[in-house]
Amino acid sequence: MSVSHFSAALLFALFASIVFGITQRSLPREQIRYGLYCFAMFVGGVFVAGWVMWLLRR
Repeated sequence: MSVSHFSAALLFALFASIVFGITQRSLPREQIRYGLYCFAMFVGGVFVAGWVMWLLRR
């Protein structure tokens, strides 16, 4: 099984966001919102890091 770097980053973001949502908030609605927020920040960070690496390589 071969997983690309992007797919691996998305899997990490998904699982880390689930853990962060469960452990950092107490109400189910807050857990879901915080988990989605963390997922968006992880994915955004992946795109920003990708652009920075692309700019450094040029």
